[in-house]
Amino acid sequence: MSDSFFSRVMKVGAIQRQGIISLLNLLAFSGIGFASTIYFAHSVGASVLGAFFLFMSYYGIMGMFIDGGIGGAAIKRISEGEEQDAYFTAFFVIRSVFIVAVVLVLSIARSLFVDLNNSGLFNWLLIVLIANAITGAVSIGVAGRMKMGIRSTCNTITNISSVIIQVAAIYFGFGAYGLAGGVVAGLFIGGIIEFHFFDLHFAPFKRRHIKSLFVFAFWLFLSSGGAMVFLQADTILIGHFMEYSDVGVYRVVMQFTMVATFTTNALRNILWPSVSQWGKSGEINRVEESLARALSYSLLLALPVLAGGILLGDKLLYYLYGAEFSSGYTALIILLAVQVVNVFQYFFTMYLDALDHPKDSFKVTAISGIANVLLNIIFIPLYGIKGAAIATLLSMIFNVFLARRALSRIISIKVEHSSLKNILMATTAMAVLVGLYRMFIHLSNIWVTLLAVAAGGIIYSFLILKLDKKICNELRDITVKLRLPWPNWL
Repeated sequence: MSDSFFSRVMKVGAIQRQGIISLLNLLAFSGIGFASTIYFAHSVGASVLGAFFLFMSYYGIMGMFIDGGIGGAAIKRISEGEEQDAYFTAFFVIRSVFIVAVVLVLSIARSLFVDLNNSGLFNWLLIVLIANAITGAVSIGVAGRMKMGIRSTCNTITNISSVIIQVAAIYFGFGAYGLAGGVVAGLFIGGIIEFHFFDLHFAPFKRRHIKSLFVFAFWLFLSSGGAMVFLQADTILIGHFMEYSDVGVYRVVMQFTMVATFTTNALRNILWPSVSQWGKSGEINRVEESLARALSYSLLLALPVLAGGILLGDKLLYYLYGAEFSSGYTALIILLAVQVVNVFQYFFTMYLDALDHPKDSFKVTAISGIANVLLNIIFIPLYGIKGAAIATLLSMIFNVFLARRALSRIISIKVEHSSLKNILMATTAMAVLVGLYRMFIHLSNIWVTLLAVAAGGIIYSFLILKLDKKICNELRDITVKLRLPWPNWL
C-alpha cells in the first residue's frame, strides 16, 4: 500500500532511514540480549557464562585472522561502484584460503588453548569460524551494495535467533555447549535470509583486483587487530590471571554498559559506506558535517547513561543479575566512562578507514593496543576486574588522542558546542533529580529501582528536546514523515 508504514519509512532521508532501522534493530536485539543474560546469570551462574565469554573472545580474535581485513577492503571497493562482481569474487577466493589456513593451524596447535579445552568448547570454535566465513561473505556483499538497513536487520535476526536457541539449550541443561551452539545456528538462520537480498555474481577477476584489496586490507587488518585488542584482550587476560566466574562478572558488566553505545553503533554501521563514497567524490563538507552530527547524537545517549549508571548501577546489577554480579559495580562505572570515550574512538578510527587512510588508523590502534595489553598485565593482578576496566579506559583515551591528531590532518574535526552544552545541562539536571529520588526513597526492590530509571529517562528526554531545538526539529521531521504522534508542546 502506498500509505503503509514501510512506504513512509522510505520517504525519510537515506542516512536517517538506515539509522532508524539500525537503531531499532539494535534496541530489539539488546532488549532480548539483556533479558537472556539475566536468565543465564540466574540459571547457570558466572562460571559457565565466563567460559562462554572466553569462547566468544577467541572467536572474535580468530575471526579477525580469517577476515584479514579483506572484508572491510571488499566493502570499500564494492561501495565505490566499479567492477563490483570482480572485487567480490576476488574477496571470496581470498577469504576461502584464509579459513582453511586458520582452521588447520588451530587444529595443529590445539593443546595451547588450555581454557577452551578445559571448557570443552574448542571444537565449537572451529565450527563457528567456518559458519561465520560462509555467512559473512554474503553479508560483506550486501554491505558493499549499500544495503545497510538490510544488513542490520539480518544481523539482528542472526542475534535474536541465537538468543532464542541459547535460552532453549540452557533450559534443557546443555550449559556452555548450548550457548556456543546457539551462536552457530543463529549465523546460518540470518545468513539464509540475507542471501535473498544478495545481488552480486561470481565473475572473472584479475591480479590487480587482488592487489587492490590487499593494499587496503593490509592496513585495515592491522588496524582491526588493534581494535580487537580493546574488545577481547581484557577478557582473555582476566581468564588467564583469574577464574571463569571473574570473566563472567566482567563481561556481564561490559554488556550492561553497551546500552550507552546504541546510537554510536547504529550510526557507525550505516555511515561507513556513505563516508567512503563522499570521500571518493570529494564531498568533504558532507564528511565533516556527518562526523559532527554523529558525535552529538552518540553523546546524546552515552552521557546520561553514564550518570544513571553511577547513581543506580549497584542496585541494577544486584536485582537484575544477582548478588554474585554486584561486585562489578566499580568496574561498571569505569566501563561506562569507557563507552563515552568510545564515541570518539569509534568515529575517528572509522572515518580514517573510510577515507582511505587505514595506515594511519593502524598506527593509532597498534600503539594504543600495545598499551592496553601492558596495562592489563599490570593492573589485573593488582586490582582484578577493576584493573582491566582501568587499563581499557586509559588506553582508550590514548587512542582517541592519537586518532584525532591523525584525522585532523585530513578533515576539519568539528564539535557542535551548543548541542554538547545542552546535553550536559540536561544530564546534570536529570542526575540531580534522580539523586534526590535515591536519597529519599529506599531502593528496596527491582521495581522501585526501574521506576527511578524510567523517571530519569523521561526527565532527560523532556529537557533535551526543550533545550536543543536542532535535535528537536530533526526528530520532529522524522516523526512527521512517519506519521507518528508528536506532542504539541514541543
